[in-house]
Amino acid sequence: MWMDNHAGASVGVVVFVVALACACMIQERRKLQKMKRDYFRQHGGLILFDEMRSKQGIAFKIFTEEELQQATNRFSEQQVLGQGGYGTVYKGILKGDVEVAVKRCKTIDEQQKKEFGKEMLILSQVNHRNIVKLLGCCLEVEVPMLVYEFVPNGTLFQLIHGNHGMRISLATRLGIAHESADAIAYLHSSASTPILHGDIKSPNILLDMDHQAKVSDFGASILAPTDKSQFITLVHGTCGYLDPEYMQTNLLTDKSDVYSFGVVLLELLTAKLPFNFNPDVPAHEKSLSMMFMYAMKENKLDQILDVEIKDGDNTEIIEEIAELAMRCLEMCGDNRPSMKEVAEKLDSLRKVMQHPWVQRNPEEMECLLGEPSSMASSAITSAEYFSIEKKVVNDLQSGR
Repeated sequence: MWMDNHAGASVGVVVFVVALACACMIQERRKLQKMKRDYFRQHGGLILFDEMRSKQGIAFKIFTEEELQQATNRFSEQQVLGQGGYGTVYKGILKGDVEVAVKRCKTIDEQQKKEFGKEMLILSQVNHRNIVKLLGCCLEVEVPMLVYEFVPNGTLFQLIHGNHGMRISLATRLGIAHESADAIAYLHSSASTPILHGDIKSPNILLDMDHQAKVSDFGASILAPTDKSQFITLVHGTCGYLDPEYMQTNLLTDKSDVYSFGVVLLELLTAKLPFNFNPDVPAHEKSLSMMFMYAMKENKLDQILDVEIKDGDNTEIIEEIAELAMRCLEMCGDNRPSMKEVAEKLDSLRKVMQHPWVQRNPEEMECLLGEPSSMASSAITSAEYFSIEKKVVNDLQSGR
C-alpha cells in the first residue's frame, strides 16, 4: 500500500513537472511571438504591408526568420560571402533553388527603425541593371535582415587587389567605372526618391560573370532630405574613401558619393589600396588620393599607374580618366561634378575606346567627349577619309 502511494505520488510529480514545462514553453512561445510582432511593427512592417497592397506589381517579399535560417544553413560560417562595418552577408538558397545574398545588419538606431519600412519600399522599387536588386527583408528580428539577388563573381576590390593573376584590360576597367557611375547617378537623380549611398567603395561594387558592375550595400544609405538641416548624420564610411568635407561638417550630400567614386577610379588606374596602414610608409603615400594628387602635380602619373594598362595607345584615355578623378577629388564639394556628369564623361571615353576610328576626326572626338580633348590635337585629321568612311557605314545601314 505504501509502495502504491509512493508510485502514485511520483507519477503525480512527473505529470506536474511536465505540465509546468509545457506551460513555460507555451508562455515562452507567446513571448517570442509577441516580441516578433513588436519588432515587425517597430521596423514599419505594417506600413510596408499597406503600401505593398496599394502598389501592385512590386516583386518584394517579407521573409520569416525561419525561412532565412533554412536558406543559409542556420547562418553557417561556410555560407559567409563577406563582412563589413554594417553587417555580415551570407549566401542563401531559397525554395526553388533561388540563390540570394542575405545581409544581417549589426545595429540600427531608433530613427532608422521608424523609417525602415518606408526605405525598404523605395529600395524595392529601385530598378537599374547596375544596382543589386533588393528582393525582400525580414522584420521580425531585433535588427532587420535584407535579401538581395546573388551576384556570383565577387567584388571589384577582389578583382583589383586579389591574387588572381588575371590581366584586367583598360576597356574592362572603364566599363566597370561607367556602369558604376551610371548606377550612382540613377540613385541621385532618377530614383523615385533620391538616395545617397554613403559608402561607395570597390568592395561594394559586385561583378557578374561578364564583369558587369552592380552597386550594392545600402547599409549607410539615406534618402536625400528635402530640408538641408536633415543632412547632418554621423560620420561613417571606410578609411581612404571618406569625403574630407563630410568628415569636417558631418553633412552627407551627393558630392560625398562623388568623392568616394573618385577614389574607386584611382584604384582602377593604379591597382593600389585606398589607404596604406604600414607605419613605414611616408605620410604622403598612405592615402591613395594624396599620392595621386602629388603625382599629378609633379607630372608623374605614369609612376603610379598599374603596369597592366601602361600602353602607348591608351595614354590619352588614361589622362582623361585621371583628369576626371581630379575633379571628383576636389576638396570643396561644390567644385566636384555631379555623378550624372561623371557617368556621361566615362560613357564618352568608353565609346572612344570601342570605336577608335573616330580619332581621325577631332570634331567627332570633341562631340563624344563633350569638351576639347588632348587626344584631338594628336589625332590624324582627315575630313575626306572620315566622310568616305561615314558614307560606307550609311550605305551598309541602308542595305546598298
